[in-house]
Amino acid sequence: MKALSFPPTFRRPILLITENSPVNLRRLVPALLILLTASISETNAAEATKLPNIVVVLADDLGYGDVQCYNRERGKIATPSIDKLAGQGMRFTDGHSSSGVCSPSRYTLLTGRYHWRTRLQRGIVGLWGAPLIAPDRLTIGKMLQQRGYQTACIGKWHLGWNWPIGSGQRKLLDRNGKQAAPSDAQRNAWRQIFSQPIAGGPITRGFDRYFGTDVPNWPPYCFIENDRTVGIPSEFLDTKLLRNNQASKQGPALKDWTLEPILPALGDQAAKYIREASSDDRPYFLYLPLTAPHTPLAVDDAWKGKSGLGQYADFVMETDAVVGQVVRAVDESGEADNTLILFTSDNGCAPYIGVGQLEQHGHFPSGPLRGYKSDVWEGGHRVPFIVRMPGLVQAGSQCDQLVQQADILATCAELTGFELPDNGAEDSVSFLPLLRGSHTPVRETAINQSISGRLALRMGAWKMIFGKGSGGWTKGSDDQPAQLYRLDDDLAEQKNLFAAHPDVASELITLMRGQVESGRSTPGTAQKNDVPVQITYPTPAKRAPIQ
Repeated sequence: MKALSFPPTFRRPILLITENSPVNLRRLVPALLILLTASISETNAAEATKLPNIVVVLADDLGYGDVQCYNRERGKIATPSIDKLAGQGMRFTDGHSSSGVCSPSRYTLLTGRYHWRTRLQRGIVGLWGAPLIAPDRLTIGKMLQQRGYQTACIGKWHLGWNWPIGSGQRKLLDRNGKQAAPSDAQRNAWRQIFSQPIAGGPITRGFDRYFGTDVPNWPPYCFIENDRTVGIPSEFLDTKLLRNNQASKQGPALKDWTLEPILPALGDQAAKYIREASSDDRPYFLYLPLTAPHTPLAVDDAWKGKSGLGQYADFVMETDAVVGQVVRAVDESGEADNTLILFTSDNGCAPYIGVGQLEQHGHFPSGPLRGYKSDVWEGGHRVPFIVRMPGLVQAGSQCDQLVQQADILATCAELTGFELPDNGAEDSVSFLPLLRGSHTPVRETAINQSISGRLALRMGAWKMIFGKGSGGWTKGSDDQPAQLYRLDDDLAEQKNLFAAHPDVASELITLMRGQVESGRSTPGTAQKNDVPVQITYPTPAKRAPIQ
């Protein structure tokens, strides 16, 4: 407990008590005791009702089966920190990102609104892309700021900025053929661009502070603090950092920029922020979107070779250690009992990091699921989802109910007593009852999307995919116009029941139409999508075939 602070009206009467004071002590002492008790009671009440700190850690491209506690039989990567967090809290087995790729999932997590209601109908926010979150859109950060929170985002943003790139300057950001070094014109343009504030980023979308690299495998290759680059990029990234699952796009970089220090810097900054924010009387919200284990697979020397399974597995272990560093910072702050920590991932494991070799060694990044990052199959978006909060969440518990990252906003709203407006968090449902031990579903439906825009709808155990195949990078299809799976019997999505259950397919099509056209999937006044939603509705068979 913090030191008690008594009001002046309590302190002043004490000064009157002197050896020669005419004050009647027999009457005064009981009164003082009553006042002291009241002051202590008020302080205890304030402590008891202090809003909880909230830490959301979002791994990047960490598969459902990459975490040992989710994949005991077919997981070979040691993840002791994440496993310990699950042992201290609740592990959700049916938790999802909204998409099989990153920018869409980040939008949905922060806004509680499906990303496909925006201009982002497929793919991700591109290089030098504009902000995806509208300026007036409610976010978790904005909501908690209104509740008196300190807020910070540390890590990968990848939701767009209003980069101060002038007319004719865009082409000066690119390398021209085999050009070895930037021209004078390029360096002058870079100096002009990166010496200005960058508008439309995290500090305009609900965060008091930001530190990160925006997208670690894309330029600019430098850290960004709040709305300024930390230094002015003056060179092209060293070409040897553009191969072997390292950086993927050439562009402006700080001189001698390397990739290995990025993840450790984020861990250090997050721990520092927790220590500083904990010394403030106000609660804090930390959104920590890590850059790992997404490419660049830039493993720090201390972790190289640790897994015995290659760079990706080493990077998963390093990521796990950063999660442990953040949890320790919370524990050492003295506020662990009043801090909710949520750990999850933006999508499944990327197949291009050497999934085939991992599976040959007995490690399956998607566990029992079909597909990987980019896919609308479960391996693309069913992700680790762990919540710890002593006193609220039973340690070592497991919840098999359906939850979405969209639900984090509504959960934080209920936890902090914030009333959501009709035009905010349209697809967010609070899972606070589940954290308290309820086994009653909080949502019956959820919508996910692949990188190409293929949508899928969950309704209880049923899942319908509106089209053929994965919608992503994983191959596989059949001759049906859509896919219908019963996940309680077929988690690996091997038996397409679309032709066999036209009644279920029709119900799901009707349900999808309603959720698309009403602009929301929760009760409330209908809202408008930002753009027309791209979806093709299949026609179910008139009757099931004779078996």
